[in-house]
Amino acid sequence: MSGPRRSGRRPGEPDTKGQILASARTLFARDGLDRTSIRAVAADAGVDPALVHHYFGTKHKLFLAAIELPIDPLDVVGPLREVPLDELGPILVRTVVGVWDSELQESGIALLRTVISGPDPTLIRTMVLEVVLADITERADNPAGTGKLRANLVGSAVLGMIMTRYLLRFEPLASLPADDVVANLGPTIQRYLTGPISP
Repeated sequence: MSGPRRSGRRPGEPDTKGQILASARTLFARDGLDRTSIRAVAADAGVDPALVHHYFGTKHKLFLAAIELPIDPLDVVGPLREVPLDELGPILVRTVVGVWDSELQESGIALLRTVISGPDPTLIRTMVLEVVLADITERADNPAGTGKLRANLVGSAVLGMIMTRYLLRFEPLASLPADDVVANLGPTIQRYLTGPISP
């Protein structure tokens, strides 16, 4: 006679890490980064929250693994918090172009293709709005209530540049020197950050 069946959460089986990532992608896409907890991901995956921490550490690291980013965006945008808001536009563009002109370009393009062809683009939206542009939303909220729109406009311009320069390779933008990209796009980003805006 067989012994009693074990109940409770699944231990660290070989497919458990993949199941955690699948649950994380679903919940991050549905609820966003802020409203998704490690506990919720664990419950959806049928594992103990300690196992999620064991594999991924923090919620932020779980999110990075879920969207398969080749670099932590906070490492890129973190130093921008020290830049005065009225100087941020060109420096933001130069920072983004610097990352995309580096050895990370190939993996970045692969990620973009995956997101575009995937069934749900909300993960990339969550990453851009809740991680990359979260600080800008707060800092650029002048007059009060315009911060989110300003961040949306910044995101649309920067993502548009990334798509057309690196993925679709529009010419002459694809071959434009970085200094020229900054000179042309930087003032537009600065206007979105600090210029007049229609709410």
